Amino acid sequence: MKILIISDSHGNIANIKHVMGFATNINANAVIHCGDWDNLESVKTVLSFGIPLYSVLGNADTDPGFKFKEFLEVNIDNRKIGVTHKPSGVKKYFEGKKMDIIFCGHLHSKDERMLNEVRVARPGAILNGINFAVYETKANTVEFFQDE
Repeated sequence: MKILIISDSHGNIANIKHVMGFATNINANAVIHCGDWDNLESVKTVLSFGIPLYSVLGNADTDPGFKFKEFLEVNIDNRKIGVTHKPSGVKKYFEGKKMDIIFCGHLHSKDERMLNEVRVARPGAILNGINFAVYETKANTVEFFQDE
């Protein structure tokens, strides 16, 4: 199963549409957004593509209309996935929990590393350039994409 991983869109609807078009082309089964939407129109844009969305709040998500939480634990295709916005949330929310992978954002850069035997990945921002990742659940791998 393929999951599109995005973060830090900060209201850039054009880049969101571009990335969601990619998600449609690869038949992504879900979208994970690691926070910093900035506005509800961005959420509606992602939802308009009809792909299930899992998301958390970022520090820029101040509109009371946002219904997301600061962290999320979800099981997709038998993978335990954690999501938070800030990298500091990885330890705060997931320490001691058995997760297959944890996604975060905030720093506007891509990264992948092991932390206490758990893979932690940041897809980069889609605000300034089009940076995102695809998580393949069967292989438990992350592929990063960048499209200026």
